[in-house]
Amino acid sequence: MTDVSQSAKEAYFTASQGQLIWARFKKQRAAMVAAWVLGLMILLGLFADFIGPYNPTIAGANKDYTNGAPQWPQFCDDNGCSARPFIYGVKRERSIETNFRWVSTIDTEDRRSLQWFVKGDEYQWFGVTLNRHLFGVADGTVHLFGTDDTGKDIFSRTLHAIKTSLAVGTLGVLISFVLALGIGGIAGYYGGVVDGVLQMITDAIRTIPAIPLFMALAAFVPDTWSAEMRFFFISIILGLIGWPTLARRVRTHLLVERNQDYVLAAELSGAGSGHIIRRHLLPSFTSYIIVDLVISFPYMVLSETALSFIGLGLKDPVTSLGVLLQNTTNADVLLNYQWYFIPVLFFVALVMAFVFVGDGLRDAADPYSEAKK
Repeated sequence: MTDVSQSAKEAYFTASQGQLIWARFKKQRAAMVAAWVLGLMILLGLFADFIGPYNPTIAGANKDYTNGAPQWPQFCDDNGCSARPFIYGVKRERSIETNFRWVSTIDTEDRRSLQWFVKGDEYQWFGVTLNRHLFGVADGTVHLFGTDDTGKDIFSRTLHAIKTSLAVGTLGVLISFVLALGIGGIAGYYGGVVDGVLQMITDAIRTIPAIPLFMALAAFVPDTWSAEMRFFFISIILGLIGWPTLARRVRTHLLVERNQDYVLAAELSGAGSGHIIRRHLLPSFTSYIIVDLVISFPYMVLSETALSFIGLGLKDPVTSLGVLLQNTTNADVLLNYQWYFIPVLFFVALVMAFVFVGDGLRDAADPYSEAKK
């Protein structure tokens, strides 16, 4: 028993900073569950083309099934059970009772078995053209989350929306990360007049109102821009206005650390300022930088979603969570097509997963967090 406790103590005192953070992070159940959810969301986004059965743009729309209800796979019905999941076929008709609105009627006699790794719409995966999808039906189509008013598959659109929102957030975070380390590092290391000037710039960026800025930018962006150009433009703008908070934290830390003995030793050895900042000062609080990056992700996703929701961000054919949320603003959708709100659940899960993981990492990176409790 003594040997076990002794080896445990040795492992604790010889562990790296990353290992200590991971050990404290694993003790937080909510953060671990959120990490699994976040990992699942990332996988769904990365393999959206493969998991989604159809092209999410108008090119993959099902014209014969517009505003169609979700088709849930099942194994048993009144006609018996099947080893393979199946869906029912759907009849589309208009009637006087529904004011000649298209109505979907389930045909329980029309069973369609789900098949795995079926051929379908082509897509690009790292420059390779593929056409295999995780599931589908041999005869007809399957729409797990239903379709929208143009017949586009909401399940496929949701997966691609997660992918797009994560990509926008990643690019925005990387831009803000580089700016924050550069500006915050220079301000904190040199101090004095340099620090004062850079802090004035930082405060000026922080005071810019976001909504008026984006409205002005939306008026500036020409309608002739492609979806890819609009995507990169939104990502760059989010990154350019998202760096001040992290930059101030980097500055504050370097103002304290620049007077330490190891910094003086590096200066006496002839190391340049850039080398000292990059190799000595910034690595001294790498864990906190990582935590800040994770915490800033949900704000980037929220910003992109909010901009696309009010029509200032991404637009079709790009599919993002904000673009999908735009479709829920119609009163007709709320009354008759509630499956339009399914992507909202994924949006909430994605943001909450980032928040819980970020909070968990922040507590795990603080060596005094357990003592505070």
